Amino acid sequence: MKRVLAIILGGGAGTRLYPLTKFRAKPAVSLAGKYRLIDIPVSNCINSDIHKQYVLTQFNSASLNRHISRAYTFSQFSEGFVEVLAAQQTPDSPSWFQGTADAVRKYLWIFESWDVDEFLILSGDHLYRMDYSLFIERHRSTNADITLSVVPIEEKLASSFGLMKIDGGGRIVDFSEKPKGDALQQMQVDTTTLGLTAEQAQIKPYIASMGIYVFKKQVLIDLLRQNPEQTDFGKEIIPAASKDYNVQAYLFDGYWEDIGTMESFYEANLALTQQPQPAFSFYHEDAPIYTRSRYLPPSKLQDCQVTQSMIGEGCILRNCRVHHSVIGLRQRIHADCVIEDALLMGADFYEPLSESSLHLTRGKIPMGIGEGSTIRRAIIDKNARIGRNVQIVNKEGVEEAEREDLGFYIRSGIVVVLKNAVIPDGMVI
Repeated sequence: MKRVLAIILGGGAGTRLYPLTKFRAKPAVSLAGKYRLIDIPVSNCINSDIHKQYVLTQFNSASLNRHISRAYTFSQFSEGFVEVLAAQQTPDSPSWFQGTADAVRKYLWIFESWDVDEFLILSGDHLYRMDYSLFIERHRSTNADITLSVVPIEEKLASSFGLMKIDGGGRIVDFSEKPKGDALQQMQVDTTTLGLTAEQAQIKPYIASMGIYVFKKQVLIDLLRQNPEQTDFGKEIIPAASKDYNVQAYLFDGYWEDIGTMESFYEANLALTQQPQPAFSFYHEDAPIYTRSRYLPPSKLQDCQVTQSMIGEGCILRNCRVHHSVIGLRQRIHADCVIEDALLMGADFYEPLSESSLHLTRGKIPMGIGEGSTIRRAIIDKNARIGRNVQIVNKEGVEEAEREDLGFYIRSGIVVVLKNAVIPDGMVI
């Protein structure tokens, strides 16, 4: 795998995850109360023995830069690195990234200088665990020019994805973007060709792209140079290349979730609390998910009832009830609080207890969740100050709302409290 260079696409403005992306790039959004989304593809690469990695970003990349520089430091005696390449304007290229392929094209002068055989193109906002070495070995064994990692899907989900058809050898021969009706039926394939059993193939007769690609080095360079008007891999570059190049499909039959929307992000986080074994697990000694080491103290729970939840490091919880929730780093939850079906991202720093007490005496809101507050089906971003006896429950059942002036949004019925927001005592959302 030393002959492979990984390129991780940091995504666009992350509008579907706004306001979580108001102050940060999408790959820097918190995951499981401890990690960042970018930790997933970076860790998968490290566990697959791929140590040369670039991350392409365009929006709000400061916190992502900081996280990567603090989390991923390789020995000076190795070639390993994880480096951020932010969008920039130059005399030759005055525009920002126009799409996934355009982002790679603008930094092609760096990528082609590496003495490697393949480029591995990854997305920065997916949740999955994958051994890329098996993916690349399949690419090499079929002498493919391009290999796409695909997932088998059932009919009710198929029309939401870009689908493809394959021949008996696994070569991709046709593409269709989110087909419906008769067009959808025509995209059915025999997925036993890729390794599914006959029973599994009957349930999942469609294959969809995961947005993960491996290219022969020179093939990628030629495609990007010869087609400057094509800006997207999945919609333009790869469908056009399938006519003249050997484009293969590689079946990935594990857990994979595109967490680009607020609802999928929320559901994926809470799914991590499932017992005995969640669909995605961080508990793999042979393939850990890495992140920044923070050296925080253990969490302290005083007379609390906690069920089906994850509690991050350095938290202090007092006389509260927490159910089916994820509690992030340094979170403080005071007495008589009820937290249900919620994602609390925690805090970036500790507010001294003496300062918190001073805030209370002066009528200000201290860091954390104030006494007697209830939070249900909500995401509380970092450093939020929730007052006493606050009700964040979406009482009216609103699906969509934008109340940035009051410190919150509602997305798909989920209340999202902004980073650094202050919610006053007694407020009902």
